[in-house]
Amino acid sequence: MKYGRPDTEFMKWKWKPDDCELPVFNPAQFLELLRGKSMAFVGDSVGRNQMQSMICLLSRVEYPIDVSTTEDQRFIRWKYTSYNFTMATFWTPHLVKTKEATYTDGPTKTGLFELYLDEFDEAWTTQINEFDYIILSAGHWFFRPMVYYENRKITGCNYCLLDNVPDLGKHYGFRKAFRTAFKAINSLENYKGITYVRTFAPSHFENGIWNEGGNCLRTKPYKSNETRLEGLNLELYMIQIEEYRKAEKEGRKNGLKYRLLDTTQATLLRPDGHPSRYGHWPNENVTLYNDCVHWCLPGPIDTWSDFLLEMLKMEGMRSAEEKKRLISRDRRSN
Repeated sequence: MKYGRPDTEFMKWKWKPDDCELPVFNPAQFLELLRGKSMAFVGDSVGRNQMQSMICLLSRVEYPIDVSTTEDQRFIRWKYTSYNFTMATFWTPHLVKTKEATYTDGPTKTGLFELYLDEFDEAWTTQINEFDYIILSAGHWFFRPMVYYENRKITGCNYCLLDNVPDLGKHYGFRKAFRTAFKAINSLENYKGITYVRTFAPSHFENGIWNEGGNCLRTKPYKSNETRLEGLNLELYMIQIEEYRKAEKEGRKNGLKYRLLDTTQATLLRPDGHPSRYGHWPNENVTLYNDCVHWCLPGPIDTWSDFLLEMLKMEGMRSAEEKKRLISRDRRSN
């Protein structure tokens, strides 16, 4: 199976939150809730991985058909015809306008990206008006060397090693990118959907970074006292929370809704859930690094759908309560 590992026991492990029973994902219930609706996954390949997990879970009820409007596999649309429900993925690893520079391949030989931190990425910002739900996420691409532009001028970088360009670190670009993405959403005139911000998903490289021999060979989850959210993972998570809160407050003025899909702590505990060296077909003639960023299917990432379904159910109850209050208010006024 794609993203699968032969030595895993993923189906035996399930997230159990404290003082709460989290039901197993019910695909029929999910599709019924989203009948006639649409959902877009906006972000990088981990966001696409989340959509792939969702498709696998929903396959117990129905297989979708491809209704993509382009042959570009970074922008795919699937439709569940029996439910008139559409899912799409929009590739935007940095959330903002980005270019890969041609004058250098960067100090890590992985490309030197130019990020226009104050400019919208129109590949997705011009497309989301029609969607009822957005799942917004980003993270791991900000670890790469980048040059930051604001007002069309270089303001700094992350590990670019260019003369006279200050190194502002990955945190700077990460914060500004989310801020601009939220500004884009809040500035849309016709968007009336709900924006779910899926929080940072930690990787689990050990004994080296991703392109220097790092790997993820653990076969069991961490116990709650064996690890904790700290260092860079905590810093990126907190940046998301802070920018989310500002965006939610600003969006509320225009009637927009934001929700926090907080998956970070649950995902932190699953170092066993990555493809490692098994993230490709055995006969592929390719050289790949150990994959400790994406998630096996089936695997821990399926829990994100458990979270999302419960939040959608709560959204329905919240809407019903709001309707009751409006009806009661109208009756009193009459």
